[in-house]
Amino acid sequence: MVKQSNYDQQVRDFFGYLRVEAGLSPATIEAYRHDLLQLRKDLTADGVHGAGDVSPAHLAAHIRGLHRTNGLQPSSVARHLSTIRMFFRYLQASNRIAEDPARLLETPTRWKRLPNVLSPKKMKRLIEAADPESGRLWQRDRALIELMYAGGMRASEVAGIKLEDFKETLGVVLVTGKGNKQRLVPIGIPAQDSVKQYIEELQPSLLRFDDGRDNGRLLLSNTGRPLERVAVWQIVNRIAKRAGLDDVHPHTLRHSFATHMLAGGADLRVVQELLGHSDIGTTQIYTHIDHSQLKSVITKYHPRP
Repeated sequence: MVKQSNYDQQVRDFFGYLRVEAGLSPATIEAYRHDLLQLRKDLTADGVHGAGDVSPAHLAAHIRGLHRTNGLQPSSVARHLSTIRMFFRYLQASNRIAEDPARLLETPTRWKRLPNVLSPKKMKRLIEAADPESGRLWQRDRALIELMYAGGMRASEVAGIKLEDFKETLGVVLVTGKGNKQRLVPIGIPAQDSVKQYIEELQPSLLRFDDGRDNGRLLLSNTGRPLERVAVWQIVNRIAKRAGLDDVHPHTLRHSFATHMLAGGADLRVVQELLGHSDIGTTQIYTHIDHSQLKSVITKYHPRP
């Protein structure tokens, strides 16, 4: 049976191993301690208190945060990643965890630039920041944010949704993407409820003109005109600041959707279809997986490796 203990005890055991068995210098061990304390801070913020509960998604978010938030260069992040890999290899080898969550993490030199990805908790904070105190149009703002996160939509796509594109009985939205390609995107109950509340309680007051200025759009401005892409950015940015979140814009919601879906076990090609990517390689950057290590996965799981 795999032993489970809290993160601090696991770190202490690791340092004992480094000092006694690996024979590392005090300066090297101190550098490792600093790295693992930084990791502990991020894991605690995500509600994770034991190494056995750490997922590859937790580690990927932490590593990217070092570069994006702390400003570390890829070389420094690579050293930090080396500490994490050694720590989790030690825990697996000593039967403290069943699987090594760091095994498939990519190295910083392979990164492609991505906007910030919000954790599920921060995503919830963002959505809930669109409340009655945020302004008269809060129901529209919440519907907009819910739609973007529920379906991974681009700013231009959510702005272009028509009222008739929201298929309430089916729980889907007809989205028109790049090249005027259309796709049906299922959305969850919270997003459906937010859109219905907006349609029932706020949108009628915005449809006060009969000159066709609304173009049949779902999301309207205070003057009854369709929201423009720039307005979507402004709304998301304003609500994010109200939620106390930095560096958040519409693409952050799209990337968070994709990352959370894949971390939850969704099939890569399903996420590709939902995002409207023509090339699965574009979708694959969300997996944060070092492709050079995929052979080991095939060797382990395929019946004819």
